[in-house]
Amino acid sequence: MKMFLTAVLGSTLLFAACGGPDANIPKANTSAPSSNKPANATNTGTAPSTTAKGEGLAITPANSSVTFVGYKVTGQHSGGFTMFSGTVDLVNGKPEESSVSVDIDATSIFSDDAKLTEHLKSKDFFEIEKFPKASFKSTKIEAGAKAPDNYTVTGDLEMHGVTKSVTFPAKIDVTDADVTVKAGFRINRKDFGIVYAGMADNAIRDDVSIMLNVKPNRK
Repeated sequence: MKMFLTAVLGSTLLFAACGGPDANIPKANTSAPSSNKPANATNTGTAPSTTAKGEGLAITPANSSVTFVGYKVTGQHSGGFTMFSGTVDLVNGKPEESSVSVDIDATSIFSDDAKLTEHLKSKDFFEIEKFPKASFKSTKIEAGAKAPDNYTVTGDLEMHGVTKSVTFPAKIDVTDADVTVKAGFRINRKDFGIVYAGMADNAIRDDVSIMLNVKPNRK
């Protein structure tokens, strides 16, 4: 037993010392929600009109994906959602004047392990019977981010009944044919009330990596 506990502790310390497998994925800045602000509102005085609309580009599972990776002492699990819908409101062809919103059906969650998928639906994690939907609405999109990203996106993320403002880098490209948004960032699941620690000998990391790949066609 002593050798077993020593091995587990050693694995945990090594995991932490190496920074984890998500060390190269930027961590989102999380703060109080800003849902009372219009899309792309700034603190410089004049906020864009909430009635101004551009091209409404549909986000669907056919052209986009929302996936995640969770980490534990002994490895990691990947997953995502098969059902979601949203809109990129492209204004003047400029990301910084535009906005994005997505509604996610939490009941459509999947993972690389069938037993885990069912566990993720339980009260230990997403508690889908009580919280069947997650959503994201951008509040600001700013040019500038560390390459290969070129924009910084801020928006309200609602998940597990908790809403937080999150800020993360993204690569956004606008062409005549479509709009492409790619982003990978980490959030702390405990910020959203998901606090299940995992097994005593296989603890779950607090941070979860979220990957967004959005590519709606322009009309």
